[in-house]
Amino acid sequence: MKLKTLAVAAATALAVLAAPLSPAVAQTASAPEKPKVVLGVGGKNLLYYLPLTLAEKLGYFKEQGLDVTITDFGGGAKSLQSLIGGSADVVTGAYEHTIRMQAKGQEIRAVAELGRFPGIVLAVRKDKAAQVKSFKDLKGMKIGVTAPGSSTNFFLNALLAKDGLKATDVSIIGVGAGMSAVAAMKKGELDAISNLDPVITKLVQDGDVVVMADSRTEADNEKLLGGNNPAAVVYLKADFIEKNPETTQRIVNAFYKTLQWLKTATPEDVAKTVPEEYHLGDRGLYMAAFTASKPMYSTTGIIPEKGMQNALDMLVQFDEDMKTAKIDLKRTFDDRFVKKAAGTM
Repeated sequence: MKLKTLAVAAATALAVLAAPLSPAVAQTASAPEKPKVVLGVGGKNLLYYLPLTLAEKLGYFKEQGLDVTITDFGGGAKSLQSLIGGSADVVTGAYEHTIRMQAKGQEIRAVAELGRFPGIVLAVRKDKAAQVKSFKDLKGMKIGVTAPGSSTNFFLNALLAKDGLKATDVSIIGVGAGMSAVAAMKKGELDAISNLDPVITKLVQDGDVVVMADSRTEADNEKLLGGNNPAAVVYLKADFIEKNPETTQRIVNAFYKTLQWLKTATPEDVAKTVPEEYHLGDRGLYMAAFTASKPMYSTTGIIPEKGMQNALDMLVQFDEDMKTAKIDLKRTFDDRFVKKAAGTM
């Protein structure tokens, strides 16, 4: 009887060993080369970077065996600098930074798309709205962005270029990504603002601004930018990816799982998961902002080729250096890790 029991146990063990690993298990079969990771971000409270906060609060980084320290800066340009300078290992930032850095000889690669639309809104102060009929009417105005050189700045530059203006035709002012941005508009320090939710929804609900250009929905992006235009991505230096493939995979696993969670998440689910200070003092407002911004999140983590081309085309509109740069878009996005996270590779 005992021999029979042992035989059954042995057969069961062999069957388990012979069975193929599920994608989640296969992805984490090796230990991460660098379990302690520093991640840079510019404006963590913004809905643009919501997948980062969710991955952290839902415990998905820890689930992947990673100890992630998040450093929050005033804008995306500063988080990029932290990566280049070596104080950050990975960044959640704007995709266009991978293009611009390639033009400067720096190999920065995105490994997962978090936002398929920028989600950025250009709004004009209510008492100025009547005199602003087109982007060219912004000439000479003071316009707030999260930080000079950030994605909110690029978005503004692209819109100005549509009407033949240059960035130097307006005054660009860095105002941050939270209540500092709201306060700058309410105090009359700005004529217009290029920012994201929940800042924009707060200003709209309070009656402080009138929206001029909105990139939160598919229809609006088609009209403004020609369709999909990758926004927030996870990017790293190419040599970090090569030296730390398992660490990179685990980072992507955490973000991919977050994107899947977001597919079915309700505004209430999100509001109770993020820190209360993200609500800007109004939980209902935050939920409304999430509802307005939800269409912008990627569901696959994959940047489509058309999206990469749209991003490059946008940069070429206003950046003279980009017009002559030789860019290989295939080198800006490495899709191996997100495909493995999805179990399609």
